[in-house]
Amino acid sequence: MERWVVYAIISMLFAGFTAVIAKQGLTGITAELGLTVRTLFVCVFIMLFGLISISSYDLKFIQKSNYIWLALSAATTALSWIFYYKALKMGDVSTIALIDKGSVVVSVLLAWWLLKEAITLRLVIGAILIVCGMIVISKK
Repeated sequence: MERWVVYAIISMLFAGFTAVIAKQGLTGITAELGLTVRTLFVCVFIMLFGLISISSYDLKFIQKSNYIWLALSAATTALSWIFYYKALKMGDVSTIALIDKGSVVVSVLLAWWLLKEAITLRLVIGAILIVCGMIVISKK
């Protein structure tokens, strides 16, 4: 198994824990406060990770386009988290987490459109299954 697949699986596992743990953390407080506190912790953890793992040599390679694209990514992440936390505060974690994973379909389409990645039959079938799962689980 390639290393990136292992990393993706580990990411999936942590993301699964994240939603349930976040829902518990929102007990008795607003979604906005919970998201703010959580984001402060994320910032501290990522800064520590960066201090440990980024060499000063690597810093010379960052360019203006890196800043622009990463800033746009940060903005879309922030907007995603804002609405994710509002949804978590009001709804069931299992439904919200699945709907959130519908982002896979959006990512596939954007990767095809912007990055010229191929859309294969396997990707189409997987995307259809994700959408079907979203419909089945979101119906009460």
